Amino acid sequence: MEFLSQTYVALRGPTGAPQTATETVGRLSDRLQPATLLADRRAAVLALKGLSRDCKEDVGTLALPGLLQVLYNDAEVDPDIGKAVLETLDVLCEVEDQKELGFKHTDAVLVTEQPVHSLFALLAESNFYTRFGSLQLLSTLLHNRRQVVQSYFLTAPAGPASVTSSLEDKREIVRNEAISMVQLLVSQSADIQKVLAFEGAFEKLFNIIRGEGGVEGGAVAHEALLCVDGLLRFNSSNQSYFRETGLPPLLPSSLLFPPNLPPDASAPQEFALQFWDEQKLINAKSVVAIIGLLVGSKGYGGQDSPVFARCLIEIALASNAPTTLKTQALHLLPANLNFPLSELIITPYMPVPETNGEEWDRLEAASALDALIELGLNGEYNGMDSARRFVSGLELRTAAVGVFENFVRKEEIKYAITSAMVSSEGNEPTNLPPAPLLQALSMSPETSGPLDHVLVSSTHFASLLFSHLLRSSPRCKNLARSIKPLTASNQPPSDGGNFFVPADGPAPPAAPPPVPVDDEDDDPQTLIQVLAENLSLAFLSRSRTNTSDLESREWDRLIVGYLTLLSQWLWEDPAAVRDFLNSGGLGILVEPINQVSETDFLISSLCVFLLGIMYEYNREPGEITRATISPILNRLGVDTLLGRMSRLREDDRFKNVSPETLVQHYPGSAPHTQALLPEGEVWFDWAFVDFWKSNYYTIQRGLSTDPNQLASASGPSAETAMLIASLQDTLRNQSQEIEDLRRQLQAQQKTPSNEDEISALKSQVSSLRLALQASEEKQKETEKEQEDLLVLLEEVTAKRKRDKKRMLDRGLEVSEDEAEGDDDGGED
Repeated sequence: MEFLSQTYVALRGPTGAPQTATETVGRLSDRLQPATLLADRRAAVLALKGLSRDCKEDVGTLALPGLLQVLYNDAEVDPDIGKAVLETLDVLCEVEDQKELGFKHTDAVLVTEQPVHSLFALLAESNFYTRFGSLQLLSTLLHNRRQVVQSYFLTAPAGPASVTSSLEDKREIVRNEAISMVQLLVSQSADIQKVLAFEGAFEKLFNIIRGEGGVEGGAVAHEALLCVDGLLRFNSSNQSYFRETGLPPLLPSSLLFPPNLPPDASAPQEFALQFWDEQKLINAKSVVAIIGLLVGSKGYGGQDSPVFARCLIEIALASNAPTTLKTQALHLLPANLNFPLSELIITPYMPVPETNGEEWDRLEAASALDALIELGLNGEYNGMDSARRFVSGLELRTAAVGVFENFVRKEEIKYAITSAMVSSEGNEPTNLPPAPLLQALSMSPETSGPLDHVLVSSTHFASLLFSHLLRSSPRCKNLARSIKPLTASNQPPSDGGNFFVPADGPAPPAAPPPVPVDDEDDDPQTLIQVLAENLSLAFLSRSRTNTSDLESREWDRLIVGYLTLLSQWLWEDPAAVRDFLNSGGLGILVEPINQVSETDFLISSLCVFLLGIMYEYNREPGEITRATISPILNRLGVDTLLGRMSRLREDDRFKNVSPETLVQHYPGSAPHTQALLPEGEVWFDWAFVDFWKSNYYTIQRGLSTDPNQLASASGPSAETAMLIASLQDTLRNQSQEIEDLRRQLQAQQKTPSNEDEISALKSQVSSLRLALQASEEKQKETEKEQEDLLVLLEEVTAKRKRDKKRMLDRGLEVSEDEAEGDDDGGED
């Protein structure tokens, strides 16, 4: 009653006449002066709180200075007035309804640092409404003007201690609001992240996570994990500090992965087989993100690194985790991962059909490398759902291909994997252990019936994997030319993997061995010959008149896999070019170029690119030489070929590929819904897109190069450069020999005392002079050869300039970098 009477008196005015809202707010603002009794100020604040939503502008304009004075002087001593003033200021600063007005009031509050300092001081209060209201107002101010509040926090005496203490509040609503406020406070501020980390924020946040049940917890555990992520990401200092706290082992433990698991021990079944719901998946993704952050941090080589890496690998390859979590785990493995995938033995699991994921078979143990390749070739659970090309499943397979690419960056690893596919001398290919990658790559496409798109995907991914073994590795390319795969079976490798067998039951009967060919005169085909034959079959099947548009698209995808692999294999490998030409490669490529579609240039562009590589690196003797190919290029029209090759840039299947995006939505697939997942497709990986863009201009120049010129690249060819280097070494050696002979001659010209010695020395001097004369003549001949070679280089350079001028006259594209390089080369 006292409050109502006081409020009534304040609103009534001296004469009891009705007042406008502005007059009422003004009269209430006057009652906020320090000289007024505390009870009157409390009543005025409560009245202003009731008017703040409907008269937001008037309250902010007239009462905001008085409200801030109440915040400074009364909020700490009177919880009721503190609660009211905090809620009133929060309403004035919120931007949900009146955005511009909320920002205006926020700027007025943040003119000085005193309001923010007072709010952080109020966080130390134990009163529920005072602490909760302070957190809410701080969150609102941070939403509106984060950087200003952050700068004031760094000068607040009670800031760090009060923030971390609020994280320990036993009242859940206060603690949860503190977590939300901390997320905003640490955003993009390395200094605040460091301050809170050293104030014990990591320990308090992990206490919350454990108290909520870890990944089994709800949204609160997720928010706390986001806070941990915010304190660590982009802050190397906090990452180093976090590793020293003893908290990192809690991350794999929260996923039920033992951090002290021996390298030769299998992961426990309670980790591999878990029950997953949507919230648990969200929480697990946050934990995996933090693990990946620590594993991928620069220079991180702590004792937890192998544990973290193995945890991610086990999640992706040997667990029943959701597909998206597996994909994330693979993506977070660093590019410079130094982890022995071939030595780690894992135990995969397979869902029992028609049990809705409630029953699982434990499969035979296999190396992580084999499981990774199998995942890339066939998809999750040995291709159980590969018939339906869901985007999520394809993203998992492309992630596996990316990990494989990073793993084989080292030359010795590439060579070891490639060597395992080559039969030794006197050893038949049938005696080699089964290689799923080689089987999928060499599988002959089915031409007698409808095309199996599962087989297409397996072969296409095999081409991606195998190209990573050969790229930029002359040794592996040389070794791969001697691979002779078995091609008797047309069944996809997913019909029987050597390690996807239930460990608790008998192994299925082994497939019958391929029937050997009776003709003893026919040697097994090399891999290049097999690829050429399969490419030819694919072109023939694609050109059939009864092929539907969908099936033609599948044939195109299979052909793209062959062409991209061959392009990277034949690049800078004249021996491979010779093998492909001897296998009929020229005829295979020319026909599709002639029969180009007016609406789809994808296949034709890749054929022109591969044809240009063949012409560029056709340097070994054989029936088909550069002089043989040149008339064919002229008949097809060099300008036409260059135009078709450049059209690849315009194709969405090519230009939409990025390092992060390989999977594209299948045309006509339904949008993502809860009941229906979108389907996708993969055409290229980023490695090939980057390879094509890097070498496009070289092939463009090469197609218009004279067949007698070995290379179109600017400057001397590789052979010429080696010859010049050899001649220079010879000149240096001969100059050294001449200098040694001269020193010996000078030493012998000293007058001896013995006549016999004089005669012998004269004879030796004469022979030395003859040797010196012969050496000088040889040096002159070498210098003459080098001068002739330099003249030849000048002629070649002049010819290239003329060719480029003709290309410019025809409207063809010539890069500026190349022109600058030629100018420099001419000056040299």
